Amino acid sequence: MLGIDPGTGILGYGVVATGTGRVRLIECGVIRTRTSDALATRLATIFDGIVELVERHRPDAVAVEGLFHGRNARSALVLGHARGVVLLAVARAGLPVAEISPAEVKRAVTGTGAATKPQVSAMIMRLLHLAAMPTPADAADGVAIALTHLLRLDPRATMTAARR
Repeated sequence: MLGIDPGTGILGYGVVATGTGRVRLIECGVIRTRTSDALATRLATIFDGIVELVERHRPDAVAVEGLFHGRNARSALVLGHARGVVLLAVARAGLPVAEISPAEVKRAVTGTGAATKPQVSAMIMRLLHLAAMPTPADAADGVAIALTHLLRLDPRATMTAARR
C-alpha cells in the first residue's frame, strides 16, 4: 500500500505491506520540489516521483489524503493541482486509489480526529514498532495514510517492526 500526503513543495509518502496479517513499514520519505520553479515544473517533478515509486514498489493500491477545507483558497487550489497529478500517475498505472480525509487518518492512527502532526508521528512509531519517528512529518503522514487504508481493507492486521 502506498500512502500519499500531497503537496507542491513537499509531498510525503509511505509504503506499508502486510504478510500473514502483520503490517510493516517498507519505506517512507518525501518528494521535494524547488519553490523557485514554475508550477508546471513542480507538478512534473511530482508526477515523475510518483511514477518512480509505483514502478519500484508495485503497490496493490494507493491512498491519497483528500482535500481539507482551509481558509486560503489559493493554497487549496495549488494543493488540488498536486492531488490531480498524483491521481493521474496512479490512474495511468491502473491502480485503485482511495481518498481519505485528514480527520479519518488522524482518528484511525491516534483515536482522535483532532490529533497533531507530532501525535500522528509518535503513534506511527509505536504502532509499527519503529526505533525512531519517521521524518519529516510529511513522510509520517504518508505512512499514516497508507496504514489507514490498509486497516480499512484488513482490520485484523497487526503491526510489526520494519525489516530493512
